Amino acid sequence: MPARDPVLRVENLSISYRVEGRWLRAVQDVQLTVEAGQIVGLVGESGCGKSTVAAGILRYLPPNGRIEPGSRIALAGEDLAGRSRRAMERVWGARMSLVPQDAGAALNPSLRAGEQIAEIVRRHEQLGRREAHERALDALRRVNLPDADTLARRYPHELSGGQQQRVTIAMALSASPQLLVLDEPTTNLDVTTEAVILDLVRARVAEAGAGALYVTHDLGVVAQLCDRVTVLYAGEVMEDAPVRDLFARPLHPYSIGLMRSAPRLGASKYRAPLPTLDGQPPPLSARPPGCVFEPRCPLAIPICRAKPPLEPTGEGRIVRCHRWREIARGEIAPAWGTPPLEVHAGHDDPAPLLEVENLTKHFPVRRSLAQFLRGETPAPVRAVDGVSLTIAPGRTLGLVGESGSGKTTLARVIIGLEGRTAGKITLLGVDLPGTVRERAKSSLAQLQLVFQNPIDSLNPYLTVGQALRRPLRTLAGLSRAEAEAEAIGLLAAVNLDAEYARRTPDELSGGEKQRVAIARAFASDPALVLADEPVSSLDVSIQASVLNLLARLQAERGTSTLFISHDLAVVGYLADTIAVMYLGELVETGCAEALFRAPWHPYTEALVAAIPRPDPAQPPGGLRLSGDTPSPRDIPSGCPFHPRCPRKLGAICEVESPPWQDAGGGHRIKCHIPPDELAVLQGGPAPEERA
Repeated sequence: MPARDPVLRVENLSISYRVEGRWLRAVQDVQLTVEAGQIVGLVGESGCGKSTVAAGILRYLPPNGRIEPGSRIALAGEDLAGRSRRAMERVWGARMSLVPQDAGAALNPSLRAGEQIAEIVRRHEQLGRREAHERALDALRRVNLPDADTLARRYPHELSGGQQQRVTIAMALSASPQLLVLDEPTTNLDVTTEAVILDLVRARVAEAGAGALYVTHDLGVVAQLCDRVTVLYAGEVMEDAPVRDLFARPLHPYSIGLMRSAPRLGASKYRAPLPTLDGQPPPLSARPPGCVFEPRCPLAIPICRAKPPLEPTGEGRIVRCHRWREIARGEIAPAWGTPPLEVHAGHDDPAPLLEVENLTKHFPVRRSLAQFLRGETPAPVRAVDGVSLTIAPGRTLGLVGESGSGKTTLARVIIGLEGRTAGKITLLGVDLPGTVRERAKSSLAQLQLVFQNPIDSLNPYLTVGQALRRPLRTLAGLSRAEAEAEAIGLLAAVNLDAEYARRTPDELSGGEKQRVAIARAFASDPALVLADEPVSSLDVSIQASVLNLLARLQAERGTSTLFISHDLAVVGYLADTIAVMYLGELVETGCAEALFRAPWHPYTEALVAAIPRPDPAQPPGGLRLSGDTPSPRDIPSGCPFHPRCPRKLGAICEVESPPWQDAGGGHRIKCHIPPDELAVLQGGPAPEERA
């Protein structure tokens, strides 16, 4: 019996783009294979060609892109490399499908969710309208969307981010394709929603017997989801291996660097800085003639200036490195940059730098005509509901929670971009007025914000130097010459050369833009920096360098930080204390170390369980949250978490607001279940048994 062809076999795939009148090679001789029922991860930093490879496999390159002769893309043995666009239209959706990164942008805003799925089935399987509608409902049910009839009638803007992503997965699977290509489908999702989506992808691929190519820079996702991994750098395959083998013993210096850069649960700035990959992938116009990784490789020797072959190691894996045998024997190991970092536990000053007392922010909702006629006033959006917290001088408070929990609104109210409904904010012992316009210039200088997306905060018409000099002159009161010199010093502090002062934002990479945004935040020598998801969209290597940078600047300048994220591993590395927020309320607070061992609030327990560990030997946590976060316009009675809580006691959780309980060592939990009982349920020692 002849051997069955793999779902996908890519051989010698080379792709070029036409830029300013010349063709530049973006992908060179890529090889990868996807078997039926297998998920293969394609990993690497931004700019390494992952999305280009995915677009090439789908035969959906932009007009200035082309697949070079000699490339082979075989779908179940059938070569697609020479297919015309018209011929590919019979393949797209029917035999291969894409799940994109931004589901909201991929869905048609003018069509209901069910109709978008039914349209695909009608096109590829020539079904009638009624039968196609039933298939669409079945597809929605298979991706675990409750009340499929109602959801099918909704438009994309009426769905949450997780629901939108599940609809795109339902669309991709509706015609039972042989190959599923997933391009960073969970990058913009909360960790709890991401865990549900990953479980769903794993189950549906196994059920359909399809193959999947999962494009990502998140090594935790790869470790928990994929069967094999292909590591891509500067458009070339560096290593390809079974996932357990790669994570247990990577053989390429680049793979080793990526693995070490990922923050693990329990890592702390007080123990050691995160190892970092110096430099960045080369641009298309300046790819090295030899090993493309040689300029950044700590193991590079003269032979590395010659192109290394992609060699089999005899273990079902391949690697492109002149020195992989020495690495395999343990004779050499790359020493990645771990910049010296002395971080102390903050100041002895008992007086808090920032005090927030019973802070509340409600957004009024405009009345509908029917409500106006009935004389009704709609319930407000309770974005922040009675939050109290303190931050000590030189310390970092990590604020975690899902989207919609109120984290960003809390930060905007503290910094004065939003007025508050009630409550008090004290900075350095001085009461702060509600909004920026009401605050003194000295208060504005003491509070600075780093946004999630630096593109939104950097003026595209100002050079980096101009962006840094502006706060130095307006808030710090420096002269032009003083501001010029200080701007160069700020660039040096964030590891950027002085020549970056002449560049505009469009000439910077994502990591460089975020470094500039951080430099600008520290320009006025603030007492407190609010960092709102500053590393969530960055590659793991750039993320590590930015986290080390924030820790170093805090140590050198004694600045306090409010660090907002949904990634507990990242927060745990940087934070001294952690506060967990749900539906506008804090549900747990404590030192970072205590929050990584039981007992937890059940919501925190779910957040910890959902974190994808960058280690295939560590299975994902079994606890999963059902349903979406309720609307802050209609917060449940009693404990607001009770509709989703896997540990709910009963009616008391539905009726009575839970009390704050002491779990020991300054660790507090807002829950009806006693901490010692929670610890037993969660598999940890009771609070009194812990050291």
